[in-house]
Amino acid sequence: MEYTNNTRPLLQESDSDTESVDLRTQSYQECIVIKDTKPLFRPAEPRDKYYMAYLIFYLLGMTTLLPWNFFITADDYWMYKFRSVNADEYLNVSQVSQHDGKRTPLQAEFTSYLSVASSLPNIVFLTLTTFLTHKISLQKRVIGSLILMLILFIMTTVFVKINTDSWQQTFFMVTLASVVLLNVASAILSGSLFGIIGKFSPKYITATVGGQALGGIFAAIAQIISLAIGISSTFSAFVYFMVGNLMILISLACYIILSKTVFFKYHISERTGVTGNEFQTELLRPRIVCHRTIFKKIWPHALSAFLVFTITLSVYPGVTVLIESENRASGSAWTNVYFVPVVAYLIFSCGDYAGRLAAGYLQRPRHGGWILLFNLIRIAFVPLMLFCNAQPRHSNIPVLITKDYYYILIIVLCSLSNGYLANLAVLCAPRLVEHHERETASSMLTVFIGIGLGLGSSVSLLIVKLL
Repeated sequence: MEYTNNTRPLLQESDSDTESVDLRTQSYQECIVIKDTKPLFRPAEPRDKYYMAYLIFYLLGMTTLLPWNFFITADDYWMYKFRSVNADEYLNVSQVSQHDGKRTPLQAEFTSYLSVASSLPNIVFLTLTTFLTHKISLQKRVIGSLILMLILFIMTTVFVKINTDSWQQTFFMVTLASVVLLNVASAILSGSLFGIIGKFSPKYITATVGGQALGGIFAAIAQIISLAIGISSTFSAFVYFMVGNLMILISLACYIILSKTVFFKYHISERTGVTGNEFQTELLRPRIVCHRTIFKKIWPHALSAFLVFTITLSVYPGVTVLIESENRASGSAWTNVYFVPVVAYLIFSCGDYAGRLAAGYLQRPRHGGWILLFNLIRIAFVPLMLFCNAQPRHSNIPVLITKDYYYILIIVLCSLSNGYLANLAVLCAPRLVEHHERETASSMLTVFIGIGLGLGSSVSLLIVKLL
């Protein structure tokens, strides 16, 4: 005769026979058995001393998008690396039109390949991270991804000082390979981070997504400063990548410190709230994490997260960087040098950041149907951007919005709604599931965000070609 330990908590109702059969017949790929997170007793929540965890989540949020922000910001450096080495002098990227035929094939193709090399591994590994959250420890995922990012950024920094003129094609392939690996690490870090913040209060979720937007502001300001002081493309790239190395190193150290704190352990522990006594293992019973069940609960928010980034990435930055000032013919520094960096990058990033912060305080509406409706309304930003003064133009799409202030207003509304609705979906989705399902729910949400980013980038390439 076999004997089994009774691990059912006291005062708990007996599970029905039907439930037992259902649990045994669940597909292994869809369901994972973990410990129950609904304890008999729950102690007082530890304090976040000096807001240390809050600030570290901000920093980690910035680090998740660090590869994308820094590689895009250093565009002038890539144009220098892939220039025609037989040319009498290097033509600065600000003087080169993407469609005037003066770029080399490598210069013309690099941005497109960069988008593909960023989006595809991002989608694949965000998806994998969702299913591996209970199979690979959080420490291994976060620390491992940060170390890989640091190694690749150090390698990228070293290449700045190496003359690659004689092997540009090889350098092109090496760079794309490093971008793929960087985005693999970024996806694992992002999926793991968004998985665990679902277990924290909303302000920590806002800190993480706010950090992502703050990273865009930081990169835009760095680009504007480099344009203002007129430093060379290689020196500015060296500074960018050195700052990136420093940020990753600090993020690694801060996460290790954070993971040791009682506050962090309290929230991520599967035994949250269990009193420390010798019978605590008996107070825990197996629970089922079913991906299909979780998706049924959060699908409106997941679809909203997908739509908000698909719509935004379809016009930003692919179309917005082509929109010129109405006074470009004047030849002023504002219209020819600073208009695109300030409006397309800095103002957009500030609006996105403000929207994410506002969502953390207002959190309305919470119903997935309303969030989805507002995201569908945002589709209007796509034709509005196309009617702005995007140049050069090879199609019959007319320029109906010629004034700069109208275009800036569209940028502000697009960025504010992007940040607000994106953060709202991330904040509300984890509340719809049980505590032990929150990490999986948040990770699933990041998968839809990644798919939205990838699809939006692809649509952007198509729209640019149709202009």
